[in-house]
This record gives sequence, structure tokens and C-alpha cells, in this order.
Amino acid sequence: MQRIVVLAGGIGGARFLRGLRFAVPDAEITVVGNTGDDIHLFGLKVCPDLDTVMYTLGGGIHEEQGWGRADETFAVKEELAAYGVGPEWFGLGDRDFATHIVRTQMISAGYPLSAVTEALCARWQPGVKLLPMTDDRVETHVLIDDPDAADSGRGEDGGDGTAGRKAVHFQEYWVRLRASVDAHAVVPVGADAARPAPGVLEAVAAADTVIFPPSNPVVSVGTILAVPGIREAIADAGVPVVGLSPIIGNAPVHGMADKVLAAVGVETTAAAVAAHYGSGLLDGWLVDTADADTVGAVEDAGIRCRAVPLLMSDEETTAEMARQALALAEEVRA
Repeated sequence: MQRIVVLAGGIGGARFLRGLRFAVPDAEITVVGNTGDDIHLFGLKVCPDLDTVMYTLGGGIHEEQGWGRADETFAVKEELAAYGVGPEWFGLGDRDFATHIVRTQMISAGYPLSAVTEALCARWQPGVKLLPMTDDRVETHVLIDDPDAADSGRGEDGGDGTAGRKAVHFQEYWVRLRASVDAHAVVPVGADAARPAPGVLEAVAAADTVIFPPSNPVVSVGTILAVPGIREAIADAGVPVVGLSPIIGNAPVHGMADKVLAAVGVETTAAAVAAHYGSGLLDGWLVDTADADTVGAVEDAGIRCRAVPLLMSDEETTAEMARQALALAEEVRA
């Protein structure tokens, strides 16, 4: 039985996993999910990426959005707004609220996030083992310009370049601001002191292949790799590590990854993202056929590269992407 570990963020990771599960139904797939997007709202702990994977693989996702529940209603959100309680920019639906209530109750009772995730997955039966990257609190923050600082004259430059800037939670940057302002830095707050969740390092050590799906390389896969011990375990596992580019034709396939790539000094190209991961971590890299001219540059950097179609238009197309990733892993292994 193949044992595959996938580092997954939200929509892109979840949709790739659905194709991978279809491509190798007998494989043992362990998903290490990003929890840097987690946020506390209305007294509840919300784990957007874990839930997107769980709902997508469990058949409960809103397919058009790629996030949230199918057949959702928003009565609770409307009632909260009527009381003047915010934030109104984060759209929790009634069905989704139930998940967050259960999670928060279990955490308040002393259960770690990994145990809570296992309990939630018992309902959804995603067909993979879903692990949070850590049981510890990690939240990704983004440094942006602060228009209020300019208006008030606050924030004389102390030499660190942060004058007139403020940090906001990634969800505020992504959802409320829609990445419409430049990001100057992306910081996974708490990651340096976090520990991998139970089972994460063990799954990597036992894996035959590790895959980086077409998730955001900075705030999804990158945040997982920021937890001490995970990057090192993958680099030392001695198995093929293959990634799929989230960039096609110098633009993100989904979302606004170009904004956070710029914040860490990485160009929005398939080759640049491969170099960002590095040959010390990545063994193989799939780029889209639109970026076939970058194959040589990636291979010159010490990473085996192939150009294949990478648009996840349907389950079979996505399954073929997964097969190509596994085929490249076999090439590396040989």
C-alpha cells in the first residue's frame, strides 16, 4: 500500500486531494493541514483550511465557492449583524457554525486540536487521515501600510522600516481587504514555538512520497513548513518530495498568491516558486504546459521538472495531475 503525505492549505489543496484519492483509492493518505489561517470569531475557534479539506472530501462543500457548506443559510450571521456584532466581513453560515461550536466545546473541555479534528472527521469520513500541522496556536499575520498612522503622524521610523504600518490577521487581509493593498511581510505568529501535532512526524517518516499540492506556497504550505521539525523531517525522510505549481502563466490559478509571494521576495512564476522551496527540500516539480519553457531553469536548479496540464477542471483531470505527480516521484526514486 502506498503511503502518501500531502501538505495542504484550503481550496487548491482540497481539490487536489479529491483527485489524488480518486487516482489511488487504495493508498494511505495523510494530510497535514495548515492552521495558520485559524481565527477566533464570536467566541469560537474557526479552522478554515482544515474544514475546507474535511467538507470537500466529505461531500459537504459549496462547490462553486470552494469553501463553506453546501445549501448554507445565514440566519445567525444576520441576527448578529442586527445586534451590531461583527465582524460582518467573515461569512460564517448556520451549518458551519455548528462545526465551530463543537470544536470550541471540545477544546474548552481539554481536547487538543488533533483529537478534535479526528472527532469531526468521524462524521465526514474524508477517506484520508487529516492532521493539523500543530496543536499549538499559530496565526498568520500580514504587515500592511496603516492609513491611520499617516493621518495622525504616528510611527516615526525607528530604522526597521515598519513606521506607518500595522499587522493584521491573514483572514482580514485576504477576506476583508481582498489583498488589495501590498503585503510587506508575512509572519506565522507562534510558529517558532509550536510543535508538530501528534502523528505528523511519524507519517512523514513512514511515507513513500510527500506531495506539495497547488496550495499557496507562502501562507499554506509555507506556514506548515515553518513549524519546527516538519521541514527537517521531510528533507531527511529520504523519499521523493514532489510539488505542483500553483502558478500558471505567471499568475495564481486561484486567489491572490502573487501578493504574498511579493512580500517574501519571490516572483510570481512557476520556476521562482520551485526555487523558493529549494532543491534541498523539493525533488520534483510539475509546471503547467503553459510554462513548459521554464522546465530547463528548474532542472538547472537541481529539481526534476515536467510540464503537464495543471488546471483542476474536474475530478478526472485532477486525478491525472495526481498520477503525474506520483509518476515523477517514481522517476526520482529510480
